[in-house]
Amino acid sequence: MNANIMLKKRGKKRMCGIAGIINFSGVTPDKSLLTKMTNIIEHRGPDGAGDYFSGGVAFGHRRLSIIDIAGGHQPMTTSDERVSISYNGEIYNFPELREELKSLGYIFNTSSDTEVILQAYHAWGPKSVERIRGMFAYAIHDKANNEIFIARDRLGIKPLFYAMLADNNFVFGSELKSLALHPNFNKSLRTESIEEYFALGYVPEPHTIYKNVMKLEPGHTLLINLNSGKIENNQYWDIDFNENYVGSFDDASHELDKRVEEAVKIRMRADVPLGAFLSGGVDSSAVVANMARNNEDPVNTCSIGFADPKFDEADYAQQIAEQYKTNHQSKVIDPNDYSLVDSLMDYYDEPYADSSALPTFRVCELARKKVTVALSGDGGDEHLGGYRRYKLHMFEEKMRGMFPDAIRNPLFGFLGNVYPKADWAPRVFRAKTTFQGLARSSVESYFHGVSIFKPEMRSLLFSQSMKSELQDYNTLEVFKKHAENAGTDDPLSLIQYLDIKTYLPGDILTKVDRASMAHSLEVRVPLLDHELVGWIATLPPSYKLKGSEGKYIFKKSLEGQLPHDILYRPKMGFGVPLASWFRNELKDKIKDSVLSEQMLDSGYFDPAYLERLIKDHQSGLRDYSASLWTLMMFRQFLSRHS
Repeated sequence: MNANIMLKKRGKKRMCGIAGIINFSGVTPDKSLLTKMTNIIEHRGPDGAGDYFSGGVAFGHRRLSIIDIAGGHQPMTTSDERVSISYNGEIYNFPELREELKSLGYIFNTSSDTEVILQAYHAWGPKSVERIRGMFAYAIHDKANNEIFIARDRLGIKPLFYAMLADNNFVFGSELKSLALHPNFNKSLRTESIEEYFALGYVPEPHTIYKNVMKLEPGHTLLINLNSGKIENNQYWDIDFNENYVGSFDDASHELDKRVEEAVKIRMRADVPLGAFLSGGVDSSAVVANMARNNEDPVNTCSIGFADPKFDEADYAQQIAEQYKTNHQSKVIDPNDYSLVDSLMDYYDEPYADSSALPTFRVCELARKKVTVALSGDGGDEHLGGYRRYKLHMFEEKMRGMFPDAIRNPLFGFLGNVYPKADWAPRVFRAKTTFQGLARSSVESYFHGVSIFKPEMRSLLFSQSMKSELQDYNTLEVFKKHAENAGTDDPLSLIQYLDIKTYLPGDILTKVDRASMAHSLEVRVPLLDHELVGWIATLPPSYKLKGSEGKYIFKKSLEGQLPHDILYRPKMGFGVPLASWFRNELKDKIKDSVLSEQMLDSGYFDPAYLERLIKDHQSGLRDYSASLWTLMMFRQFLSRHS
């Protein structure tokens, strides 16, 4: 290997935004257009910008400097001009990869992980992505093979959108807003995506709200041949619930503790202020505990509190802050802090209905006052079985096994139809949903349980013309497709797989990425380290959910590090008081929004049903707060789309 491969430009480790234009006719893309596409995502990287042009290929880059502050700009190119890169993310095993590449004769001029990815591709080609450990989305121009290689990390922490346009141009970027600036961007909406949004509150991968725009799925790559125009979409990683762990529970608990510590430790490298979100829950508290174990200085932590005790965990966060002597800051959210409602859609670019985006935005805003990098506990619930809905589903699975299908389906289908709905009652008495779930298959029941607008509600919500366009399409098909690829018959592992493919990238990671990048804050997620995640998948399901105790092995591994009342208290959500808002402070606003001219003239909805949702909620007859919020966010999208 040529030992003199060096860089034309110095690089720095950074969290960034990327954008690009590829013209298959070889025509040089418009520089001013590329500049607009990168500048519109300046919030992702306010420290500078760069671009790269070669024939019909143009890459743009915005940078947020984290490590090697004195380094230069991206895009980066090798001195032989064979390989160039525009990259968004963080690679945590880059020191080890750099040493391996040095042994092959490569010379490094910077301390950046960007250079490592670049030289790794030079050495190993597209297979190099399999060696990378971290969160990333990047594009590489391989001049020697006349190819473009685009990759996204395994869990979908970093976003990547792309579209093939009618004028023989291919565009990509970190956010949809970059692509939408292209004059030939097609704004036609995908009808099936509207159905998916009202079912789930987000548009699941690989689609977007736009008919001709895609998300690159987690663990996937694109290989684009510039000669033929052929685009290959390849999967390089998937989680494997093989449950082949050999060892005792105590051995597994000890190893889990060590693996979590290592995942946290490697994410603490930074040349800028670093801290952590601390909600007072198990996951964030575990991250902070491990940071404190590996840091001489006090850890910077921050938390958001709520005036409503149903949502407030501030006292628990303070308890952990005092235990580990962190440099803690907290802020109580005004119960009437709905000032973001009108602007939230500016950060998401397509319909997105998780109302916890509001407090997430605020905690990122608070964190950025003191740090540039924050560690979070996201991902623990999906991989360690922490959601309450997992317990309910496993109870239903046990019940399903007690009745043959020929008896179960008609019996519980009948009970589900006749039993009254009781949103107001404690969960244990909401038997209607349980009966309905028992009448369905496992996958169908889980989908029904996580849906915002249930199938029967969507049937009433959509107009006849909308239903005709859908041609009986149901978002359930998304779950069925993933279930076929899950490779497991275990009911807990199956629904974890479904969440990892849908809810985790589509909702949780989207929320964190947009909220953090809005404040130029990098968020690192140690519990989504792919090596940790892959190892956890080998554990028996009973280690994760034992009886009614979710994250069982994780909590056991943390005994002695975290107080009992932190580990074993009931799980709380990170929500906002929507039900109250829509009956009081936002009573008129929700009505004006849902029944706006844009909504009624869109042709998607039955106006009478929209009125009924508002009336039944505001009278206290039903709690339709999640449904109304979903409608409000869609109306915001329509306003911007038009």
